[in-house]
Amino acid sequence: MRRKPSVHDLRSQKGRRKWVQLHVDTPAEAAAAEAADIVILSCEPDHNLGPIRAAAPSAFISAGMPHGAVSSPQEAIRLGFDILNRGADAVYCSHSPLFIEAMAREAIPVTGHVGLVPNRATWTNFRAIGKEPEEAFKALRAVKDIENAGAAFVEVEVVPVKLADFITRNTAMITMGMGCGSACDTQYLFSSDVLGTNTGHYPRHSKKYADFAALDAELQQKRVAAFQAFADDVDSGAYPEGRHQVEMEDAAFERFLTLSRTI
Repeated sequence: MRRKPSVHDLRSQKGRRKWVQLHVDTPAEAAAAEAADIVILSCEPDHNLGPIRAAAPSAFISAGMPHGAVSSPQEAIRLGFDILNRGADAVYCSHSPLFIEAMAREAIPVTGHVGLVPNRATWTNFRAIGKEPEEAFKALRAVKDIENAGAAFVEVEVVPVKLADFITRNTAMITMGMGCGSACDTQYLFSSDVLGTNTGHYPRHSKKYADFAALDAELQQKRVAAFQAFADDVDSGAYPEGRHQVEMEDAAFERFLTLSRTI
């Protein structure tokens, strides 16, 4: 088993290595990523965080702080430490730099987010960010604000390749790229897109390597068929058969009846 990298390990390799990164939803996905030698994972800080940590002991895990879960820098520090104590190596935070700085001052590794930020998409809609120069500059300024706040990583989502490359070359943070070509320090996708578990919209930058949704649908059909066959057997008397039940010798049952009369 490889040694789990630290923030120092990752940042010391910036510009010399590109990492594969996956957002995983289950311990089984985390174990598969570990087996595939994927170094950087992300996940939600829900009940699966501990099991995901156990399933991928040598992965660096950035766990998301739910947007709106905290309303003060002090609460961010408290929740940040809680997420670390539950197994994460960094805390994803789409809150303002004020919250990022509070955690960073306590040496909590933080992942910020620029470009298409789903939690803030009401201001932009779900689209590429930074195709126009003014918007590109705004994204760069957001990167610098996050960096100056002390973040170690920044997710860069759905921005033009040239902008993502400029950002990556002009920040000490590890850039986690999704929908940015191959410009960033990590190549980041969601497991639901890679595995094809998503039954809704697939974004342009996604690539489906399996069709788990079809497999799940087939399994569901088999579940229904098996349950229906069981119900039909019960209705017809075909189940249970003699081999499915326990019998009692007649003499033993007669003795039982005699004993039962004493009650």
